[in-house]
Amino acid sequence: MTKNELAKYKAVLEAKLKELSDALRNREDIAIEKTPDALDEVQLAGERELAIRNLDRESSLLRQVRGALARIADGTYGVCLHCEEDISPKRLNAVPQTAYCITCQEAADRHEFETNDTVEFANAA
Repeated sequence: MTKNELAKYKAVLEAKLKELSDALRNREDIAIEKTPDALDEVQLAGERELAIRNLDRESSLLRQVRGALARIADGTYGVCLHCEEDISPKRLNAVPQTAYCITCQEAADRHEFETNDTVEFANAA
């Protein structure tokens, strides 16, 4: 991978990092509100659950982005963490924070091997 390509991916990932960090600071939607109407309370609980799921998804994505930036820093970006083959440029363009080639990602999605987001996060620190 050329220095220009690496710089492009780094810029994209840093922008995503800022966007996610800013979004995760807004946690007003998970506040527990009490209302006298039970129907309103059920609706608020549903909205709160949705907000929590979104925060969880964004936190996971943030860990992936930090992991990708750490791999750029240590020179392993673009190499699959499972099979150690190069990740295709097409996949990196579509999902720059990916840690796996498409074949290994599909296997991970089928739970054929254990992935560990905390390891990627630890590498980013």
